[in-house]
Amino acid sequence: MKNITIIGSGTMGNGIAHTFAQFGYQVNLVDVNIDALGRAITTITKNLERQIAKGTLTEDAKNLTLANITTFTDLQTGVENADLIVEAATENINLKLKIFKDLDQFAKPDAILASNTSSISITQIASVTNRGDKVIGMHFMNPVPVMKLVEVIRGYATSDETTNSVMELSKKLAKSPVEVNDYPGFVANRILMPMINEAIYTLYEGVAGVSEIDTVMKLGMAHPMGPLQLADFIGLDVCLAILNVLNQGFGNPKYAPCPLLVNMVMAGKKGVKSGEGFYDYTNGIKEAIVAPKFASNH
Repeated sequence: MKNITIIGSGTMGNGIAHTFAQFGYQVNLVDVNIDALGRAITTITKNLERQIAKGTLTEDAKNLTLANITTFTDLQTGVENADLIVEAATENINLKLKIFKDLDQFAKPDAILASNTSSISITQIASVTNRGDKVIGMHFMNPVPVMKLVEVIRGYATSDETTNSVMELSKKLAKSPVEVNDYPGFVANRILMPMINEAIYTLYEGVAGVSEIDTVMKLGMAHPMGPLQLADFIGLDVCLAILNVLNQGFGNPKYAPCPLLVNMVMAGKKGVKSGEGFYDYTNGIKEAIVAPKFASNH
């Protein structure tokens, strides 16, 4: 596989594009929003420059990486020569199904179609294509150029050949792929999201404050980032969407999102992306004030 197309130029999409391009692959980065593509290239450039400052990349390697990326706003043109397509669009099932239906029509018959979804069923995504054996999950972690894990998710019809190809490709990116089966939340988010949700409940019920909860988990459990700050980093809207997938997929109330999380997302407090969540990011990082009317009286 030499030609890679990434669908979506947001945080995950530009990180995946950066990684493939840095390892010498020809990357087409596709987004319907031309301004978003411009922002993505700016972000990739800044991240490459950060690598140079750390001494892990040369100026020549940076220029070669950027030269390996071509941007497109037209999906059909962007995918026509791709050996692998990685969808990294918004975590919305209807959008993903529409994209994969189009990809099945536009992509080469032997192209592998992968989704970076963090929770949505690969089997369901594959069902709208005529190549279920070639549909797979490639769940990268944020920030993609730094994090080693790739969760490789086999749908019901995903073939051994496709799985082996994606596992080997991930290793060529200096990643550590882990094969998992297609159940809600896979492994990473099935374990992570209940922990984040419980941390939010701990705040909601007045057991401790934001910084206290995060400090306990950082110092007591050796987590590099507390669960509430991590939720802000992921995006509170994304956390809510994943918890809803888990809750609906398993029908178990233990996955039901905390009312405080629901209220914060409705209020537009989505974490880093909106400037405020459990922390305020508008002027450095400081603990935000959670509106008392949204909190529990426990």
